[in-house]
Amino acid sequence: MNGRALAAVQMVSTVDLEANLRAAERLIAEAAGRGAGLVVLPEAFACADPARTLALGAAERGGDGPLRRFLAGLAKHHGIWLVGGTIALSDAGDRPRAACLLFDPDGVERARYDKMHLFDVDLPDAQQSYRESARMSAGDRIVTAETPFGVLGLAVCYDLRFPEMFRVQFQRGMSLLVLPSAFTRLTGEAHWHVLLRARAIENQCWVVAPNQGGRQTATRECYGGSVIIDPWGTVLASASTGEAVLVAEPDTRMLEALRRRLPVAAHQRVRVPD
Repeated sequence: MNGRALAAVQMVSTVDLEANLRAAERLIAEAAGRGAGLVVLPEAFACADPARTLALGAAERGGDGPLRRFLAGLAKHHGIWLVGGTIALSDAGDRPRAACLLFDPDGVERARYDKMHLFDVDLPDAQQSYRESARMSAGDRIVTAETPFGVLGLAVCYDLRFPEMFRVQFQRGMSLLVLPSAFTRLTGEAHWHVLLRARAIENQCWVVAPNQGGRQTATRECYGGSVIIDPWGTVLASASTGEAVLVAEPDTRMLEALRRRLPVAAHQRVRVPD
């Protein structure tokens, strides 16, 4: 394995699949070169074109599509744990799901989380209407995975607004939450950082949240503001807009000491059904 540091990769993915993949490869290499052992890409890192979603999802069917091979190859090449943002995955002819995949340093897929909360909202911005459910299916399973960095919780973008999901992961022992996102500029300015810090504080975990960082299409603009946050809610690294690679090294002793001083898990009276 490469190192102990955590990395969030901020991109500005457009409709150009090949250019996006070249950018992801370059930014992952930068993160690995700076000592990251876990690298997290943003949501929809490969393509911002909804019209290509079905084709991309169909190509990944069966567990060995080109985007899966791309991610597995980079994880193995750099000797890192890699969270592949999201890619569209179709199973048995169903509409694709936005799947967040975790690969180990051997390029083995170790976990898959399908985005549970689909972004069906109306906003006073250039796009005005967002309807993920028109082309995607929702996941139905909360996912955690054992890693050398601790118990990893997987979530995606709009999931951030549903704290009960993270409480289940906390009850499973989560110490690190990754949240690949494409948070819009409008909602990001208002809520992105405060919600991320709240999730870190209330679940006493590190948060690695890479976001898309700018204008992706004529109507779609994302906030950027990717962050790495410690369990006390302190922002260890942050970005503004554009491409960025954030790297921070977690202190496991800090987390252990915090959970001893503030034993939230022991004091919890209302448990969320798993």
